[in-house]
Amino acid sequence: MKVLIADDEQSIITTLVDDISDAGHEVHAVSDGNRALEFFKREGADCLITDINMPGMNGMELLENVRKLCPDLQVIVISGFATIESAVKAMQLGAADFVQKPFLNEQILSILERLTTLVALQKENASLREQLDDISGFDNVIGSSRKMQEVFKALKQVSKSNSNILIQGETGTGKEVIARAIHNNSNRRDKPMVAISCGAIPSALLEDELFGHDKGAFTDARDQKIGRFERANSGSIFLDDIDDMPLETQVKLLRILQEREFERLGGEKTIKIDVRVIAATKVDLREHVQAGKFREDLFYRLNVVPIKLPPLRERDGDIALLARHFIGKYSESKDYEIKEEVLQSMDGYYWPGNVRELEHAVERAIAFAGSARFLKKEHLVETSPIHKKALAVPNNLVKLKAYVEEAEKEHIYNILKATNGHKAQAADVLGISRKNLWEKMRLYEIEFSNDSN
Repeated sequence: MKVLIADDEQSIITTLVDDISDAGHEVHAVSDGNRALEFFKREGADCLITDINMPGMNGMELLENVRKLCPDLQVIVISGFATIESAVKAMQLGAADFVQKPFLNEQILSILERLTTLVALQKENASLREQLDDISGFDNVIGSSRKMQEVFKALKQVSKSNSNILIQGETGTGKEVIARAIHNNSNRRDKPMVAISCGAIPSALLEDELFGHDKGAFTDARDQKIGRFERANSGSIFLDDIDDMPLETQVKLLRILQEREFERLGGEKTIKIDVRVIAATKVDLREHVQAGKFREDLFYRLNVVPIKLPPLRERDGDIALLARHFIGKYSESKDYEIKEEVLQSMDGYYWPGNVRELEHAVERAIAFAGSARFLKKEHLVETSPIHKKALAVPNNLVKLKAYVEEAEKEHIYNILKATNGHKAQAADVLGISRKNLWEKMRLYEIEFSNDSN
């Protein structure tokens, strides 16, 4: 442990420092309470050993102050004028032990040995709590594939920041699930997260939903309306399908990202907000920028932290995990299973609707299962034209090795033809030795009548 001693008796400090240091602890000693408090604020400690009567701040005051800074700090109080009242007060203030002077150093070492185990457990618990904080909120994000592990790593790195995030992924890849996981792992987790789909609301109404309106803003505005941004103040807002947002609304969104303020429709009062923006797009926004459908300045404001979600067909091994998760969600405690050959068919399916399609497929299969234990293939794998197209592999395709060998044979033949069969020159052009060239010609049965070299 890191041990701090506060005592004005130099004879006690000298021997105690040596013995505690010999026991394997890091020891620092000061002669009064004020210096002890300054040291603790600056460098911290695992255990404080303090006398009660010292110049400046006394031991009880020091105990009270350091326990406010660190409630888990272990404190041993020592005193040459011990009373029952002082011992009781020390324990009430959070001291781990009370020792009366004079004492044997072995007494202190014995207490330190016990406290070392306690401090180790406290640190282990703190570490576990930190690990739980890292993964809490990710429980609905399922995946062991390499691509999803990369997503998990990115989420853990950026969740606690306040940076804007742009999630890109095909329809059904779980963009809102990811957005909620980010919010739940952020410092804003206790504040609201408000979601809105920019593609689900008519463009004429989108601004009203986002920014709200004041009474009398338009004909039907009989009351004031609080918009989504105002509702999300101090929390997060999730703008799904940001690629569907009209250009005129993009201008107002840009102002919020730049100035962190806006006015309700028909209002004159400027409203200040503190909102983290998480946006999602089903297309490549860069292409939308190039096509003039999305503002370039807004794109760079949103794309501070890009997260790309892989489609389900690229998540090797995740289909079985997700299927098991959805069986647990919809089975009502019944233990359904999927046969290995059915899982193989599911792995071969294109999944154009991604995770959402898989979830609906499992729910459908359970609905049709009845009393059967195994879920049926026809309920899990859609026999759609897209599926058939994805599985329609021509019979004339060859393995990579055969293709590479054929390409190499043709290239060597063309170089020999270009050098009129000159082996040394051909080997030089190919970047190989003449011996290597002879071996490849023999392997590929390449013959040239001009054999003068």
